[in-house]
This record gives sequence, structure tokens and C-alpha cells, in this order.
Amino acid sequence: MSSSAPTPSSPPLSRLLLQLADALQAVRDGRSLTDVLARCPAELRPATQALSFHVLRLWGSAQAARAVLAPKNPPPRVDSLLTGALALLWPTGEAPLYAEHTVVDQAVEAARQRAPASAGFVNAVLRRFLREREATVRAAERDPQGAYNHPPWWIERVRQDWPTQWQAVLRANNQHPPMTLRVNSRQGSVQAYQERLAALGMAARPVGALAPQALVLDKPQPVSALPGFAQGAVSVQDAAAQLAAPLLLDPRPAQQDLPPLEVLPPGARVLDACSAPGGKTAHLLELRPDLELLALDADAGRLARVQDNLQRLQLQAPGRVALKAADARDTAAWWDGRPFDAILLDAPCSAAGIVRRHPDVRWLRRPGDIGALAQIQAQLLDALWALLKPGGRLVYATCSIFKTEGQAQVDAFLQRHADARSQMVQGVTGHLLTLADNALPQGEGAAMVDGFFYALLRKN
Repeated sequence: MSSSAPTPSSPPLSRLLLQLADALQAVRDGRSLTDVLARCPAELRPATQALSFHVLRLWGSAQAARAVLAPKNPPPRVDSLLTGALALLWPTGEAPLYAEHTVVDQAVEAARQRAPASAGFVNAVLRRFLREREATVRAAERDPQGAYNHPPWWIERVRQDWPTQWQAVLRANNQHPPMTLRVNSRQGSVQAYQERLAALGMAARPVGALAPQALVLDKPQPVSALPGFAQGAVSVQDAAAQLAAPLLLDPRPAQQDLPPLEVLPPGARVLDACSAPGGKTAHLLELRPDLELLALDADAGRLARVQDNLQRLQLQAPGRVALKAADARDTAAWWDGRPFDAILLDAPCSAAGIVRRHPDVRWLRRPGDIGALAQIQAQLLDALWALLKPGGRLVYATCSIFKTEGQAQVDAFLQRHADARSQMVQGVTGHLLTLADNALPQGEGAAMVDGFFYALLRKN
């Protein structure tokens, strides 16, 4: 997106600002940005998404600034337009998406279309911000939400969970995430695909031992530009998410009084309990095409995405791979009575570890959501543990940095199940934070990963 006014062939910024205001209002009302963008006119969707992501990372600052400049709340639709424009004018140290005068003029034009009586108010607030920007920024950042661009309750929870790292974690959440690929090992090597990218002028670096199929692109690309994407040569998946399948499948050395974790036998029965959209399901099959794999998801619509992914990656295996729409907790409704050798439980969670990629999540969640989600996670763990063979293993994963959904959840599970043991795997199990010192690995392809939690649980 240009830092100057839109070209004649691009949509006017005023039109994009109206779409942005609608998206912000929908997030305020509890609707995910993904759902909102799906309803956006196709020709406006890419630019609206780019604007929305940028603004949502700065929305706390923009709301705090609006409160300084205009303490009386304007109508919600006007407020969403105004805070969106303030976020576009916010100093970030990077080149602005649009020139200041363009943002002001186009925001006023959008206000005229949306609520004509508010145009003068919007104009006055934005121009005052430009005149008093330094003082307004200082005032806004005295509010924790304005300083860290997260709701106050979220800031406090991160501070309690990570008392020495909380500020760095919150700041990292506002950075742009890297685009990481997972090379389909059934179609070629990481090195070969890196060379295919280089031939097209796309630089990429391998991540290394912990995520051996991962490549980090120096510059994000549309998937349509990735060579062989439509044929299944590669998928988009953060390096942290690529740790799940190897953790479940790979042998592990003996630990304390635990025997070595053996390689799963040919034809091992594996359950992917909450499989949509299918990235980890596909990774399991890329690594072990001989598995008898059952992929469950409670949402039939999302389960269709698993099928689409497997088809694109050429991983369908009739008779060996089955997909079923079911709530994993209701085992009587879907389980055939045959125990599993291994279970992957990527449980529903707050998504507090992936707010770089989904900046609306922090504004959608409510404090009570975390306890409700933790209860579902505990129910899933208890229900699925009964389906695991003696000697089997279960990987519990969440894309969350909240300890209630991670280590505290596993500690409580181990108290409830005397036949369960937790096995540590250096660099993988435990909480991964979105921090530079948690890059995977400390090598040439090091890049900050998404926030995740992994536990490897073994049944005695």
C-alpha cells in the first residue's frame, strides 16, 4: 500500500476507511475479523485486511488518544472511523501507509458519507491530533491499554504469568510475524524448494533441527506466487506449529525412570482430536504415510478445510485416513472401541499466542473466556486419555501463552491421572513465548515463533 494518495485505479481511501470502520465495529461487537473480511467486497478485501491488521495493532493507543482529544464518546460508528484514522496517523517509526493530509481528507469524506453531521467533528479531532501529536501520544501511553495495545485484563494476566518478560511479550505481539513455510517432504527436500524459491527471486532460510521442514521467507508472498503450492509442494505454517507432529511421532531417549519412547509401529492408530484446519493432520501424514489416522473436529464446516488441505497436498489415503465431524469429548458418539497408539490434542484455546497473526483476538476475548476454555481443555484431556493404549503417548498443545491453558492445565491433569507421566523435550515442551530468545533454533533461520504450549504425556 502506498504512503501517498491512492492511484486512480485503486479504491479511494475514504471507501476503504468505511470498510475499516465496519470491521472495527464488528470486532467491538464480538465478531472475528476473518468473518468480517469474508463479507467484504472482493476488490476491497486485500486493502481492508492490511488496514485492519495495522489498525488493530495500534487500536489501544488510538482509543486512548481519542479519549484525550474528545472525552465524550461519539456514536459508535463515528468512533470506529475516527479511531481507525488516528491509528493510521500514529507514529510507529516506520513509513506511514498514507500521507497525513490524505488520511485526514479521506476520513472527513468517509464521515460525510457515513454520518454527515460528524464530518466537522472528525476533521477537528484529527487536525488537533496532528498539531498536538507528541503531547497526545505521551498522555495516551500513560494508560496501559494505550501503551501496550491490549485490554487491561489481558495485560494483567500476562504480567502475572510472566513477571519478568510481560512487557517484551506484549510488545512482540504488535510486530509483524514472519511468513514460514512447511515443505512437503513427500514431494521434495527443503533445500530443493529453497532453490526453487531463489530461482524466482524469493529469499528464504531454513529453520533447522527442531523444525526441519520449515523455511522462513525474507518477505511475505501471496500463496499463488509460491512454486508448486497448488500441487501440494508446500504449506504455510509457523515453525512453532510444526513442532507438534515430530513430537508425537519421533522416538525420544529415556528420561529418569521412563523407558525410551519407541517409534510408532507401521499402521499405528493415531487420533488428531481437534484437527481443523488441517495443518498438523497433513504434517503427520507427510512424515508417516503409513498411519491409520482419524481426524476429528466439532465443526463440520471447518472439517471441510481439512479435506481440502489433504487433497491439495495429495495425502488422501482411502481406508487409512478418515475424517469425522464430532465433539471429541463425546466419545460414545464416535469412538469404535479400538484404542489409539498416539493422540494429538491441539485443544481449543484463547489463541493468546498468535495475536501477531490475528490482531483482533485480544479485542475479542473477555476475561471469563479463559476459565471456560480451560474447562473444555480438561474435559478433552480426561475423555481422550481413556482411549489411549497403555504405553501410548498424547501430545497436548495450545496456541496460548496463558499458564491456565498450558502448564497449570497439565499439572492438574497429572494430579487426576496416576497412570500419566510428562516427558520433557528440550526446546519443545513447555511454554514458547514470542521472544527473540525463543527463536527456533539459534541459527541462520532463527525467527521469533508464535506463542505455544506443548506437553508430551505418556501412559504407564
